[in-house]
Amino acid sequence: MPSSVGPTIITLGCRLNIAESDAIRALVVDRDVTVVNSCAVTNDAVAATRRAIRRARRDRPSAQLIVTGCAAQIDPASFAAMPEVDRVIGNSDKLNPVAWSATDPVVVRDIVRVLDTAPQLAGGFEGQTRAFVEVQNGCDHACTFCAIPAGRGPSRSATIDSVVAQVAALVAAGHAEVVLTGVDLSSYGDDLSDTPKLGDLVEAILARTALRRLRLSSLDPAAIDPELFELLTNEPRVMPYAHLSFQAGDDMVLKRMRRRHNRADAVALVDRLKTARPEIAIGADLIAGFPTEDDAMAANTLALIDDCDIVHAHVFPYSPRARTPAARMPQVPPPIAKARAQALRSAAERRHREWLHSQVGTTADILVERPGTRGHSPGFADVRLPPCPPGSIVTARLTHIEGNQLIGMPL
Repeated sequence: MPSSVGPTIITLGCRLNIAESDAIRALVVDRDVTVVNSCAVTNDAVAATRRAIRRARRDRPSAQLIVTGCAAQIDPASFAAMPEVDRVIGNSDKLNPVAWSATDPVVVRDIVRVLDTAPQLAGGFEGQTRAFVEVQNGCDHACTFCAIPAGRGPSRSATIDSVVAQVAALVAAGHAEVVLTGVDLSSYGDDLSDTPKLGDLVEAILARTALRRLRLSSLDPAAIDPELFELLTNEPRVMPYAHLSFQAGDDMVLKRMRRRHNRADAVALVDRLKTARPEIAIGADLIAGFPTEDDAMAANTLALIDDCDIVHAHVFPYSPRARTPAARMPQVPPPIAKARAQALRSAAERRHREWLHSQVGTTADILVERPGTRGHSPGFADVRLPPCPPGSIVTARLTHIEGNQLIGMPL
């Protein structure tokens, strides 16, 4: 049961929301408030936001309830109309202290006016071992299925100096691992005057801070710059895990999605990554039942799990989002889309378990997470440990598997 005094922050959706929720916590630290930081990536995510709002009101009936995030930005009126909701604050103001102290029931402004990214984030993630740093926000692409640009606006990047300062502060606060986040992380720097690439940012963080482990959130396979590839495959402080936004494994579906890569590009990229760094773990986002997808197209996406050695898969049945081009295309019946999503999940679970078995008998450096009896390997395998100090990195031998969790014994 949440505390009845002070703020409660409920976060849905992406790692970027996790980072922003920590900043919001600092803005409402002395208030009796519940904040629901919403997601709008699918209709199911919007429905989950509404369920979270109703549950939050039941759990804390006397606290002020504020909804923010992408769903609040895209459709503020519908959330303001919910009887449980006291205020709605859009993404355009979610990191603006003035918005949180205002009394207007709805605060949603032009998304282009969003404040800069990294400087507004909190200096530490209290109670967490892994910290998230927002280095980029928004997206300039127009994938036909995606409503997120309407909730996040155009691409905007934090400067290298501001990100380095943020990471240095997190290291000083005791964080051994940082995750760089963004809506379209691979486009980092395109909007800055000197147009640095994501690889330039990663190199600067490693050169100018004592950070021990760096992770990257989802990457566009069409936009991995050469320096970033070199760091992903040769720098031990960059964790051997690449999460790639493939979305599909069929060329016609990718074209209709308006993605910037084809199937051969995806397979070739993974082959290059695995050749250069064999232990690298591959994750991917995959959509099942995209409009016009037939059985052969679905089979091509299913085969991508093996062809690209995907061991961490985020699978979603397609969800038509209002005012997106894909919503006007011929739709796949929802039961078929759900069945195809289940087939993808089953294949991904098989591949993940095979990968876990391949880890048994090896040693790995595990970042210990609270409460001190679990952690994650560099390839992001979930590992159970004997009690260890949270936030430490321990070298452990991976002895066997229980469920979907590796068992590690510190050396």
